[in-house]
Amino acid sequence: MTPIALAIIIIAYLLGSVSSAVLICRLLKLPDPRTVGSQNPGATNVLRVGNKGAAAAVLLCDMLKGTIPVWSAYFLDIEPVILGIIAISACLGHMYPLFFHFKGGKGVATALGAIAPIGWDLTGMVMSTWLVVALTTRYSSLAALITVMAAPFYTWMFKPVFTLPVAMLSCLIIFRHNQNIRRLFNGTEPKLGSKKA
Repeated sequence: MTPIALAIIIIAYLLGSVSSAVLICRLLKLPDPRTVGSQNPGATNVLRVGNKGAAAAVLLCDMLKGTIPVWSAYFLDIEPVILGIIAISACLGHMYPLFFHFKGGKGVATALGAIAPIGWDLTGMVMSTWLVVALTTRYSSLAALITVMAAPFYTWMFKPVFTLPVAMLSCLIIFRHNQNIRRLFNGTEPKLGSKKA
């Protein structure tokens, strides 16, 4: 691994550690998303306890945390497996943020942002899958799980060389959703649009 690649991996983690949800909620004087709703500092919970504008801002910022380091590394011709490690590092920063007591979100938006540099066709397929499942079932977590399980297959269709890195990223996201999986089976997972104090 080159020193540049190692530096980008570290930067990706630090960038991922900046909690967009917490900072945007503070700026807009909304409740701390770590203490209300699902207590997850992500766009879905900000939508639940705040408003659509705040949730959209969180979604965009969380995606950029994945896009910026991966795209930078992509243009530096860093090999695909290392790109996968950079993407995972950004997601780990989001999930276990250094600056926020290691209590972060699920990493779905950050992972989507990390996948985006591979191509708009892949990004469109991934986003379409999430939207279809979310609108059909109204479960954000189920949409995320189905999407990340499909993502390696989509990647194999469009850019096979990136299949392994995307599969690695998908495994991490599925692991982080272990509590959501339990709630889905128990029928206690909150749906999109539901307000939770």
